[in-house]
Amino acid sequence: MNKKERERMEKQAARLAKERERLEAMSVYEKQYASCLAICGIDEVGRGPLAGPVVAGAVILPRDTEILYLNDSKKLSEKKREALYDEIMEKAVAVGIGMASPARIDEINILQATYEAMRMAIDKLQVRPDLLLNDAVTIPGVEISQVPIVKGDAKSISIAAASIVAKVTRDRMMKEYEEIFPGYDFASNKGYGTKAHIQALKTLGPCVIHRRSFIGNFVK
Repeated sequence: MNKKERERMEKQAARLAKERERLEAMSVYEKQYASCLAICGIDEVGRGPLAGPVVAGAVILPRDTEILYLNDSKKLSEKKREALYDEIMEKAVAVGIGMASPARIDEINILQATYEAMRMAIDKLQVRPDLLLNDAVTIPGVEISQVPIVKGDAKSISIAAASIVAKVTRDRMMKEYEEIFPGYDFASNKGYGTKAHIQALKTLGPCVIHRRSFIGNFVK
């Protein structure tokens, strides 16, 4: 092995050690509640868009599992999220996904719809958790013990995994909606109120996946 190759391997080893140190810091809650047999991370995506559902993810990871580069989904590229999604689905003890439609959001408001999607995600788990680590919220109507963590998707590997599952699931849905409802650029904006999306909304009018309670400032 020459000097250049040795230096490259040393740098790789240093990067790996740093990443493992970061993941160790993101496992503090999982270690704090290590007496619990099944810790479930809960997170949602899609509270702010003008169109599409709100989606919640619930993930139970095996104890002491290692998924390198696991992080808040907002801090990851689409390519990295997709790769991590596959790894999470492969390694997780259980995964549940819940969602509330735009019509349901209009009916009961976005906060209650988010809670509903979270409860649905929990109910779809094949393993019942004995502790929920939630991103910032306490979910009403759930008998399982809960720990709300502000910015939890950046502080807990379980919540980060849930955020990735929810994000990838919703993004894939919005890409499919682009094929069904062309003109709004859902594949790119994912339903969020970009300038081009708002202009399309004014020109084309709303489609069935627009949230009527969100778009009153743009259309009559």
